[in-house]
Amino acid sequence: MLLKAEFQASHVARGPIDRVIESAGSIILGKETQVRLALACLLARGHLLIEDLPGVGKTTLAHVLAKSLGLHFQRIQFTSDMLPADIIGVSVYDRETGSFKFHPGPIFAQVILADEVNRATPKTQSALLEAMEEHQVTAEGETRKLPAPFFVIATQNPSEQVGTFPLPESQLDRFTMRIELGYPDRDAERALLSGTDRRSLLATLDPCVTPAELMELQAGVQRVHVAPALLDYVQAIVQHTRRSPSYVAGLSPRAALALVHCARAWALIEGRDKVLPEDVQAILPGVAAHRLRPAHDTARRVDVGAQLLAAVPIP
Repeated sequence: MLLKAEFQASHVARGPIDRVIESAGSIILGKETQVRLALACLLARGHLLIEDLPGVGKTTLAHVLAKSLGLHFQRIQFTSDMLPADIIGVSVYDRETGSFKFHPGPIFAQVILADEVNRATPKTQSALLEAMEEHQVTAEGETRKLPAPFFVIATQNPSEQVGTFPLPESQLDRFTMRIELGYPDRDAERALLSGTDRRSLLATLDPCVTPAELMELQAGVQRVHVAPALLDYVQAIVQHTRRSPSYVAGLSPRAALALVHCARAWALIEGRDKVLPEDVQAILPGVAAHRLRPAHDTARRVDVGAQLLAAVPIP
């Protein structure tokens, strides 16, 4: 009876999920898989990294997700001269009270769009670490809580682009998932060229879910059933990365948890109350590729997902 109730609840939840996907698809043309992956990451209470060439729609996708979720968001444009205080905030002396008053920075929002995050220096990038992991920031010795829910959607250009600073591995590991958009196919690009400007469409976009519905969806992710055999599959993947000479280091326990959480979210998006191996396979490249550094410089990170799927059979 419990599984039946969960199954019915998952189908009820598909209404707002489908609205978000449809709304995003009307602006981000031909990228439904990437939209679904991004939504799975957010439903799993994770943080999302979007990496690709300039001009393919990274920032637009982040805007669409933030507006569709109906949450307050701030956009932070990262630059090489940005300081941590520009993100967290700063205390300013108030002459009337004779004391310092803290002025919160843009990090105090429910959805943060960290645009071109790898254009900032490592010192500034590290200002996001505590916020992403602990949902709080420490400024001038005082810890301040961030709003709930709290998501970071970061975009970055490929590391070979001029003026970029590679994200340290510790910060990459904080991103639950990394996705790439790529060039649109011919039909999608033709519709983009002949249709209404994307910015104009973005301005007319209405929220598809309420904060209460979003919290309910996140709670629904935790109720999706994961069978012991499915956990065996996840552990087999993780153990393979730790034993394989192809990688400098294997996936961490945090990465293993991310695989399970995102697979649950993907199953919920698909309208199911239990996780299948296909759910793990769908989110595996996005969760694992940016966490694994190939042992050989000639290997490409984008091939990591395919390598793992081929190397680890389903139990």
